[in-house]
Amino acid sequence: MLILVLNAGSSSLKFNLMDMDREETLAEGIAERIGLSEGFIRWTIQGEKGRIELDMNGHKKALSAIMEQLHQTVLVGDREVGAVGHRVVHGANSFVDPELITPAVLTEIEAMTFYAPLHIPPSLSGIRTAQELFPGVPQVAVFDTAFHHTMPDYAYTYGLPYELSQRLGLRRFGFHGTSHQYVAEQTAVLLDRPFDQLKIVTCHLGNGSSITAVQNGKCVDTSMGLTPLEGVIMGTRCGNLDPGVITTLLEQENMDGKALANLLNKKCGLLGISGVSSDCREVEEAMGNKNKRAKLALETLWYGVLKYVGGYAAAMNGVDAVTFTGGIGENSNALRTWVCSRLTYLGARLDAAVNDKRSKVARFISTPDSAVALAVIPTNEELMIARGTLHAVEK
Repeated sequence: MLILVLNAGSSSLKFNLMDMDREETLAEGIAERIGLSEGFIRWTIQGEKGRIELDMNGHKKALSAIMEQLHQTVLVGDREVGAVGHRVVHGANSFVDPELITPAVLTEIEAMTFYAPLHIPPSLSGIRTAQELFPGVPQVAVFDTAFHHTMPDYAYTYGLPYELSQRLGLRRFGFHGTSHQYVAEQTAVLLDRPFDQLKIVTCHLGNGSSITAVQNGKCVDTSMGLTPLEGVIMGTRCGNLDPGVITTLLEQENMDGKALANLLNKKCGLLGISGVSSDCREVEEAMGNKNKRAKLALETLWYGVLKYVGGYAAAMNGVDAVTFTGGIGENSNALRTWVCSRLTYLGARLDAAVNDKRSKVARFISTPDSAVALAVIPTNEELMIARGTLHAVEK
């Protein structure tokens, strides 16, 4: 079966066409600047790269243009899309597995918009667009939060009045679930050991970052919470804050909820501390040029990652592997060096030469005698979404 995976943002639409008989990517790319001027679509189709400039007033025009390219290349003859899988950031308590999208499911997703107001509306737009362009083709929602639903109650409970938490659904949900699941499973493959017999800490580090504890094949804790704001600092997100910081901002800066949300989501993290950029590469370059705020921003991130890794090793009463993924996790040898060199108390030993080499393949960066495996594994969220879509359709 051919499955089209869609990940809709407010002004973008990522796509990936997969042949699930071989789990092979046939085409992938992204439409950017949807609803803005100077839009474009770039792609790689069967190894060939392409790009067109196109003003797109909405997701429908973007997806129509994408499908036109696919029909000219890979979707020829009787080859057609058999199902469409959609990444949906938040499933709250309602969804713990991929779900065939029905009117009732769509209504439930829409009702969860307050959990992720920046993410769910674009997802809904992408779903409705695909339903219109693919009438009769099964549509499946795959939720970022689903993998984390195995957390024990003491790991996801906040210290709020119990009745209030129950009424409003206030609890830790976690995100990047498809990435954490894929990377944890691939860590077991790399180790050649059963997934359900391992203790793994997965570090998905990028513009958005989260760390997850995976014990015996299940998530037992994760750093993001009710929303993607909690945890380590990120590109523009604040990470963990004393709630008193919130009340102080509201009182002293006369902020309303909208202004506060904008500050915490878009002006904090690496950008806010460094004053340089939200892009880790640019902040690392500035640190190399002796920029003290850039150094502070990076060390704040690194220290946060270290604390979560150590905390999760304690929570699982040991750890077999620590795996890095995501744009920063895969590419920042400086972060990996700083974190892993402080895990020697666990018996972890970093191979500095291997760690410093760039590679796009899954690999160990620990020495052969390391008591804890240290690994870098490129994530593949699209494959996990496609697998979830196929499972939901077959079920």
